[in-house]
Amino acid sequence: MVDPVDDGFDLFDLRVDVIIPDGGVVYCGAKPGDHFELRGEMLHLPEGQGLSIYSLSSVLPLLAAKQRPTARNDWMTTDADIACPDPNCSTRLRITRTGLRRFSHAATTAVPLIDE
Repeated sequence: MVDPVDDGFDLFDLRVDVIIPDGGVVYCGAKPGDHFELRGEMLHLPEGQGLSIYSLSSVLPLLAAKQRPTARNDWMTTDADIACPDPNCSTRLRITRTGLRRFSHAATTAVPLIDE
């Protein structure tokens, strides 16, 4: 009997924390301790907490890349702080990889794997 092809791939779970410098001006409505988590494709906010869609727009394009394993010397591996899109707001969003999660290609898409 032939072993089935491993169709698995790994993605990092992420936590994105709002960083507010001491004395920093906040225009986006963020509060100390605000954060969200990304597990797979699902974004999770703590109960009762909101997040500015404008702040989210600054970090959203980077999340899929941050989820994937990257080379040690790649800036995506080392750089973690993203500025608020309002140049007058002092907040940053810090992306932290929190764990590795395994997924199955067949469970995430209807498109079959290509035989090589």
